[in-house]
Amino acid sequence: MAVDYTVIVVYLAGMLAMGWWGMRRAKSKSEFLVAGRRLGPAMYSGTMAAIVLGGASTIGGVGLGYQYGLSGAWMVFTIGLGLLALSVFFSARIARLKVYTVSEMLDLRYGGRAGVISGLVMWAYTLMLAVTSTIAYATIFDVLFDINRTLAIVLGGSIVVAYSTLGGMWSITLTDMVQFVVKTVGVLLLLLPIAVVKAGGFSEMKAQLPTEYFDPLGIGGETIFTYVLIYTFGMLIGQDIWQRVFTARSDRTAKWGGTVAGTYCLVYALAGAVIGTAAKVLYPNLASADDAFATIVKDELPVGVRGLVLAAALAAVMSTSSGALIACATVANNDIWSRLRGAVGPAGQEHDEVKGNRTFILLMGLAVIGTAIALNDVVQALTVAYNLLVGGLLVPILGGLLWRRGTAQGALASVVVGGLSVIVLMATHGILANEPVYYGLLASLATYVVVSLATKPTDEAVLAAWRERLAGRSPEPVSEPAAAHQ
Repeated sequence: MAVDYTVIVVYLAGMLAMGWWGMRRAKSKSEFLVAGRRLGPAMYSGTMAAIVLGGASTIGGVGLGYQYGLSGAWMVFTIGLGLLALSVFFSARIARLKVYTVSEMLDLRYGGRAGVISGLVMWAYTLMLAVTSTIAYATIFDVLFDINRTLAIVLGGSIVVAYSTLGGMWSITLTDMVQFVVKTVGVLLLLLPIAVVKAGGFSEMKAQLPTEYFDPLGIGGETIFTYVLIYTFGMLIGQDIWQRVFTARSDRTAKWGGTVAGTYCLVYALAGAVIGTAAKVLYPNLASADDAFATIVKDELPVGVRGLVLAAALAAVMSTSSGALIACATVANNDIWSRLRGAVGPAGQEHDEVKGNRTFILLMGLAVIGTAIALNDVVQALTVAYNLLVGGLLVPILGGLLWRRGTAQGALASVVVGGLSVIVLMATHGILANEPVYYGLLASLATYVVVSLATKPTDEAVLAAWRERLAGRSPEPVSEPAAAHQ
């Protein structure tokens, strides 16, 4: 295992080095939070694919393949469909807004009164998303170094917090590009063909496994529908995803670069399911389906290759974790703390925006590590995050983009009713039940339509300013460089 350890250590050291390099680039708020909005198609596609394909897509995707066969691809497949829908239908408009958070978009659309509560909901979502990614370090580091869960979370989490705090989105972008390459080589080019060959090829897999393992809908129609509601719609509105859209150099880059990333996700989804199916042939009696990835890597791959594939799993977790962390910190600072500071402090007071955002990444990172140590169930934490996001924010966000008659009152009521409905239903039906997101979304939609129609239409001046921003005719407010306040 010495060679494998060397591969992993070099990889982790490289992540920290890129964090240091990114710190030298991040001199303004725009550079720190959205990489100066300068990413071209190749880098944009790679980083977008990296953030959406995390530990759940890699380890969890293989686990679903182990449990259900080829239909286990549906979870990651719906993530890819969501990214394709976002890229084709919405990303160009989102990129032209030149904002930093989803709540800022809501403020622009509805007149500055809808962002506070939405910021709290989005903060809760991004926090739980970062926590679930951080918990996944325990699995990977246990395979690598046989260390206990808490130490694994602290080790992996500290590396992500370090490079994210140093260079912000520049560091995360650079590390995500490396992680994208490592995942492509490790999972698609190495693990996939080796797993199929070790299982005896597709003919032997079909001979050894029940027919339903090769049924595209074997996982069940209701499960697929729930995946679409949670993951496809979740891709349309998550701060972690939007913040990557904001990094695009142009609306064309956002549209076509995202389309390439979404297509890559569809391929990755099928690859994970095939690897899991092969693992079922090789190890039919594993105690947990989620052990399939680690088991096939440990037992079937040669030295060196094993280290690279484990680095690929680590890359998957780190890319999602760092993206969720900077999204959580951006929302906490720009949507929550800045409003509180403005309410209690003197107006117009200058402050170092880069230093402030860097501080919030560090604080949120410490909170994420502490919460990850305290929680055990990744699936429940991820379900809570997506239920709150979709049930509370999907309707007012898409309504603002698609329905002119939507009002600030309708948006606020929709967030509150949808969010509370999800929380109550999770408490009464169970966190993993389908009802919370189903009925929460319906309650949010009904409330948005009824309250919007019952209240005064949005002021025409607000809508005119909104249309100017959507068309890309309004310049981005200039952020002061960090050096100006040092």
